[in-house]
Amino acid sequence: MTTRKLKLSNGLRVILAPHAGLAATVLVLVGTGSEYESRRINGLSHFLEHMCFKGTVNRPQPGMIATELDSLGAEYNAFTGQEYTGYWAKAENHKLPQILDIVSDLYLNPVFNKAEIEKERGVVIEEMNLYEDTPMWSAQDLFMTVLYGDQPAGWRIVGKKEIIQRLDRKDFLAYRKKHYIAPATIVVVAGNFDLKKISADIKRYFGKLPRAAKPAKPKTSDRQAKPQILLKFKDSDQSHLVLGARAFSVFDERRFALQVAADILGGGMSSRLWHRVREELGAAYYIRSSAEFFIDHGYLDVSAGVDHRKIELVIRAVVEELRRLRDELIEAKELKKSKDHLIGRLILGLETSDEVASFYGGQEVLTGTFLNPQKTIEFVRKVTAEEIRAVARSIFTANRLNLAVIGPYKKSESFRKILKF
Repeated sequence: MTTRKLKLSNGLRVILAPHAGLAATVLVLVGTGSEYESRRINGLSHFLEHMCFKGTVNRPQPGMIATELDSLGAEYNAFTGQEYTGYWAKAENHKLPQILDIVSDLYLNPVFNKAEIEKERGVVIEEMNLYEDTPMWSAQDLFMTVLYGDQPAGWRIVGKKEIIQRLDRKDFLAYRKKHYIAPATIVVVAGNFDLKKISADIKRYFGKLPRAAKPAKPKTSDRQAKPQILLKFKDSDQSHLVLGARAFSVFDERRFALQVAADILGGGMSSRLWHRVREELGAAYYIRSSAEFFIDHGYLDVSAGVDHRKIELVIRAVVEELRRLRDELIEAKELKKSKDHLIGRLILGLETSDEVASFYGGQEVLTGTFLNPQKTIEFVRKVTAEEIRAVARSIFTANRLNLAVIGPYKKSESFRKILKF
């Protein structure tokens, strides 16, 4: 049985992905996140996600959802991104009806109890504090700020403390009514299931979700005239940096070439940057590169935690490797290795039902369609050395580099001298 996509009469999309493992996953995605927020409610998407677990019409007491899922031996969580939010649970295949009932309930029927909102403010703020105390994570937020500035794409997903402190129940209800609608919702089930029964159950739970026009996301301004640097002073034992460049959206056919380029740069322990920065310079414990794509923007970045004394050496090495990718053709052996690495990671990831659900749902929520694994592998296999050089030339230019650093620095002049081709 192949993966199927269905659409209910209210516009809700359903993806049913058969998987031969022992566990099944229910994933509900909604096409809204921090980039759909106004300045006044920045952080509400994430706060609302928390509140969906704090009581529903059918499970009104806090803790009932967690207790029920734990009693099923389930794994479960939720997440908020810039352009979509997700709720999921995974359990043994025969427990699929129960986890579908619970996940649908927390998505469709949250009560937003005022007392629980007050309690959860503290939880969300402590999550912010955790990020602040973990510069490996917060450096990425800083990079998004330097990349996109004062617009939704540059704001933190968790928002600001002063905004979280003043959000009230009316904000939750208004936002949910506007965004949690059938055409913006996708239900993904991956596992071993009866197609007819699971389709009927999903229709029964989600068939009454209101149909309305999906709000458009504010267009991201993606202009840049010169290299940009943002420093955050922190008296830390290690400097954390993210260096990268603007790229293009998830709809651009060049995304496969950029994914291979990112793997060549920092996709594993045999990558160019790992070898140069960790093995040769001994300057970092972690260094990695990734390509990220959104509805109307994207980027390639390199992140690392480095010795204070060697940060300029590391930045220079990264810039040199970007230049090398732009100016030289990848040799066939290295190109094949990186393609095989990407494909292997994809295939290994798809051994679990939650990754299968994320693979299909993540594509659908952004693009309105999806490629199966075989087609994805085919596109990766087709990437040429010339395509990688061409895409590197298009994004690695003198005015498009961006650097975010958390560490004991107050002046950026020495970094700015390095940040150029």
